[in-house]
Amino acid sequence: MKKALITGITGQDGSYLAEFLLEKGYEVYGLVRRISSHQFTNINHIQDKLHICYGDLENEHHVCSLLDRIRPDEVYNLAAQSDVGISFDTPEYTGNVSGLGACRLLAAVKDFAKNARYYQASTSELFGQAPPPQNEDSCMMPASPYAAAKLYAHHMTRIYRQAYGLYACCGILFNHESPRRGPNFVTRKIAMAVGEIKRGEREKLTLGNLEAKRDWGYAPDYVRAMWMMLQQDSPDDYVIGTGEIHSVKEFAQEAFACVGLDWKDYVETDARFLRPIEAHHLCAEPTKARARLGWKPTVTFKGLVKIMVDSELKRQAR
Repeated sequence: MKKALITGITGQDGSYLAEFLLEKGYEVYGLVRRISSHQFTNINHIQDKLHICYGDLENEHHVCSLLDRIRPDEVYNLAAQSDVGISFDTPEYTGNVSGLGACRLLAAVKDFAKNARYYQASTSELFGQAPPPQNEDSCMMPASPYAAAKLYAHHMTRIYRQAYGLYACCGILFNHESPRRGPNFVTRKIAMAVGEIKRGEREKLTLGNLEAKRDWGYAPDYVRAMWMMLQQDSPDDYVIGTGEIHSVKEFAQEAFACVGLDWKDYVETDARFLRPIEAHHLCAEPTKARARLGWKPTVTFKGLVKIMVDSELKRQAR
């Protein structure tokens, strides 16, 4: 039985990945911060099958002890302060967790589990204001403290791969959503508001930049790609996305259409929700992943929106 360690297991990606690995017969360990103990909603249904370890990527000693004790076959580093907007307010903390945290974990893998295969959750935010579509060779121009921290982690993963021979991969994942997305993310915020407006519980939805364009996919498809990267003969970095681009306005339009409403009657904008710097157009060119991994998405943009809205309608009706 293979052993896998997932940092950030209580988040959207961590919970789906844990499900995926359990189905494949893995023994799954999950690193959870003590202050995250109230956020077990995403893994409540599988918690009895997991080994939960409390700790933090800010603590080098604990990270080393954890790797020495578990000696995992695969390590998936999904932990991060991942709210782009909040990263402007907490740049030092974001850098410590999302950037230096990855470095601490890589060092622990090198010293205590050198044969483990390591996955680093990189992000399309690395590309920032680079022209779309973006692939593995595109210029990286981070436009937020979060993206800058992730760029450090991305390069450190490559450096540890080359310098120490680690099997270390970076998945440069474009936006991937699901009903397990945090309510601070715009897709979940829209889906929640649509349900509440449909039920007559609120009147308006306030958003920031409606013209920001993203490549949106379905999260379970993307955790499958994470695992596929670690099953290859040699480590490499891969862009993962649908290759389609849609604006925030289009997402809202489609979400309201799911319940028979016109988005223009309910959506308003507020400059308070604008970021100091905006990565306007992020769209994947996933040719490499499709050719080498055989990976492709299974859920369309419209299908994703419907999944999220339908889930909110069911949740709010309970």
